[in-house]
Amino acid sequence: MATNSKVTQLRVKKKKLNYFREVQDELKKVTWTTKIELISFTKIVLGSTFVFAFVIYIADLFIRNALHLVNLISRVIFG
Repeated sequence: MATNSKVTQLRVKKKKLNYFREVQDELKKVTWTTKIELISFTKIVLGSTFVFAFVIYIADLFIRNALHLVNLISRVIFG
């Protein structure tokens, strides 16, 4: 029974080693971005994030003011 346990442990270790070797081989195949590309893409993401945030802010102001106007009109009408 003890030898069976050792064999199982060896198989598990071998599988782990094979997994990490395969991960290492796959990472060698990856095409990494250059520093210039990374900076450029970061600027694009930050810029688009600020644009979308500004659009959402403007929409929020519009909806808030529209609801405030509806509230005022309903108070005048229903008293």
